[in-house]
Amino acid sequence: MLRFHEIPLFLQLTLLASLSMFVPAVHASIWDNHHEARVFLYGGTLGVFVSTLVAITMQGNGARRRGGLGSLAAVVAAYFVLPVLLAFPFYEAVQTTSFLNAYFEMVSAFTTTGAPLFEPGRLSGTMHLWRAQVAWLGGLFVWVSAAAVLAPLALGGFEVTASAEPGSSDTPLGRFEPARDAHRLARVVVQLAPLYVGLTFLLGFCLVVSGDSPLVAAVHAMSTMSTSGISATGGLEGSSSGVRGEFVVFLFLLFALSRLTFSTDTITSRRQGLHNDPEFRMAVLILFAVTLLLFMRHWFAAREVNADENAVHALRALWGSIFTVLSFLTTAGFESADWDASRGWSGLGAPGLILLGLALTGGGVATTAGGVKLLRVYALYLNGVREMERLVHPSSVGRSSNQSRRIRRNGAFIAWIFFMLFALSLAFVTLVLAANGVNLEEALILSIAALSTTGPLVHVASDLPITLADIDGLGKLILCAAMVVGRLETLAIIALMNPVLWRD
Repeated sequence: MLRFHEIPLFLQLTLLASLSMFVPAVHASIWDNHHEARVFLYGGTLGVFVSTLVAITMQGNGARRRGGLGSLAAVVAAYFVLPVLLAFPFYEAVQTTSFLNAYFEMVSAFTTTGAPLFEPGRLSGTMHLWRAQVAWLGGLFVWVSAAAVLAPLALGGFEVTASAEPGSSDTPLGRFEPARDAHRLARVVVQLAPLYVGLTFLLGFCLVVSGDSPLVAAVHAMSTMSTSGISATGGLEGSSSGVRGEFVVFLFLLFALSRLTFSTDTITSRRQGLHNDPEFRMAVLILFAVTLLLFMRHWFAAREVNADENAVHALRALWGSIFTVLSFLTTAGFESADWDASRGWSGLGAPGLILLGLALTGGGVATTAGGVKLLRVYALYLNGVREMERLVHPSSVGRSSNQSRRIRRNGAFIAWIFFMLFALSLAFVTLVLAANGVNLEEALILSIAALSTTGPLVHVASDLPITLADIDGLGKLILCAAMVVGRLETLAIIALMNPVLWRD
């Protein structure tokens, strides 16, 4: 009998991706868009049929002893190969684009980057729903793979807290390791999937109550939970919910600041309470510090204007700043409708450098946010404070506080290695794009947007929006690879070179 948990991880993902195509098929059928309905119906049916046949064929083969690295290889293959399957219905439904553009769009969505290749008016509601749904599934995949695949191998930010070396498990390679991997994966899915689905439905319901249409609410809800920034209206500023909708989205973006906001399955210490979590504390500090800097920059110059207008403009500028700062810190990339008021208040024409810095910092470990991650920044901060103490008192003995118990002894060293790898990746992608004919400034913005999985940066980080459609095929393939590396992180790619993966 065919059991789902015994199917290889990559086949599980192809089967689930094929099943997900029936949702846009139903949506297109309801709106009498029969061409798109047939495309998704045929694509989903064919995908389920082929995946089931391959799974049945592989039931006769014995399980390979590859430990957790076999699952890691499946995760890497999913980000490169699965978008090919997801791109076929998109390509056939749109009809006016190339398959490379469709593949780029699906890589951008599945990695939760959300780089806008198509203008919102060019795509139908079903296509917007499909893009947001792929990103939503990618966000759930990040939640699950972080706990079931990356955490046991001390990767994805867990290398800062784990006792094992990056790419190695705490437990030796055993005879029944594949069974333990399958059991752990199933347990994590059962634990997190209902929570992820429930939070998405709750956010969508709140947005509908706030005034959005069901389609716009569904797209923005899935984009918020996955931090992809995908929108059917060109952003939250184009929705009907206004400030009420932005406030609801603001609350749900907090789930991308720390995994402790929704789960404790990967915590290595016994500290309880979100107020003790270093990632959440640092995120709050960054949020209020950057917001106050933007808000106070031209306060004294603006206070000589009419006081009543100042009060209204000040509140709008304050809200626009705090929402946009949190959005880019979590790598969602939504702009507030009051962001223009905030820029005018602070006197900044295009504060792209601030947004680039926020996106590079990123959100919490094992969340849907990209970037360097707050835990690594916190580890380097602790190391810097300790080094300054030693400058004053060279013979002092370091102490372990409640906030630093989560960091391993060599956590700062591992974090610094990741910073260097990230910087080298950024420099390499920038140089390759520049050599391919992209302007140097645009190449830098595109590289940061891809590696930090913050696609909306291409529209807001420079004075003029960058048009991704104008980039040639090679440049798009480079960005696809950069988005996958940014989602997986460089240490995970290096871990694939471990000889254990290829040992049978």
